[in-house]
Amino acid sequence: MPDGVEIDVSVSPKSGRSEVQGFDEWRNRLVVKLRSPPEKGEANRELVELLASEFGAKVEVIRGHTSRMKTVLALGDVAAIEKRLEVLSARS
Repeated sequence: MPDGVEIDVSVSPKSGRSEVQGFDEWRNRLVVKLRSPPEKGEANRELVELLASEFGAKVEVIRGHTSRMKTVLALGDVAAIEKRLEVLSARS
């Protein structure tokens, strides 16, 4: 199994801008806003592109393909991904 980090994400499609907004402590999930609508996999593709850019790693949705609550797998240097995740989680 390749090295990587599973990240639980709460997605808000059809938002004004695409960004990682921060961390929802109640849901224990990274909060991500996306411009794309949740149709034909558009939001999932945008989520993968956005998180791949943020983490500098290959990202794939592994659970929740049709849900706002998703789990993604970021493949790569675990320590670097976790460090970046801490920075993104601190946003509010």
